[in-house]
Amino acid sequence: MRIVVLGKSPSWQDAGGACSGYLVEGGGATVLLDCGPGVFAKLRQHAEYERVDAIVLSHLHADHVLDLVTYASALRYGPREGRPRLYAPPGAREQLALLCRGGAMAEDHVELAFELTIYDPAQRLEIGELGLRFAPVPHFITCNAIEVDEGAARLTFSADCGPNDALVDFARDTELLLAEATIREPAAGHLTPRQAGEHAARARARSLVLTHISDELDADAALAEAAAAYDGPVEIAREGAVYTVAALAR
Repeated sequence: MRIVVLGKSPSWQDAGGACSGYLVEGGGATVLLDCGPGVFAKLRQHAEYERVDAIVLSHLHADHVLDLVTYASALRYGPREGRPRLYAPPGAREQLALLCRGGAMAEDHVELAFELTIYDPAQRLEIGELGLRFAPVPHFITCNAIEVDEGAARLTFSADCGPNDALVDFARDTELLLAEATIREPAAGHLTPRQAGEHAARARARSLVLTHISDELDADAALAEAAAAYDGPVEIAREGAVYTVAALAR
């Protein structure tokens, strides 16, 4: 299973960067996790956008969904034909309509471009040979951590969350924990780099990648904080980085 970081910024983009977006390829399927501002342009550097099998949203904050409007415009008005599946949490139909309201596009602009399914976080999804599971995590709105597996190989994406036991249980023994590390000091709704490391350590994750972190924060300090709590391999996500996840003997 191959993961490409398309965007790793928090709610404001890095210089030349993009917000949340991760391309997962494996099991005969191509899946995009989240589609924040700037992600569509990055996607075009790595994949034929009309051939993406599915987009899966962790939650409905703008920095995780806004480029769906751009993506939909390409699918509806561009020269390519395709209608990828879009799996979104409850409330998505109304929220996506609001993104298009008042402009030149109809409120159903996004829904017309994709095959929209409102997923039940309690249910597993199958996309090709990839399996996806969800776990609600604490944030300012309803939000779900996402696991993607290809057989025994597992990626766990924290999405946006404050400190919580649910993520630790959900990510237990994962090969790669892609964990948000947005803030410098502890506060509700997000993790610090040290807290991301603590979650990885408690989950016994094989490796940790810090994401949803601004280029305006001190990268060396963030890595040091995470490494103080977690003794496995840790790095900060960068756009274009590729991670290969395979099941390892334990």
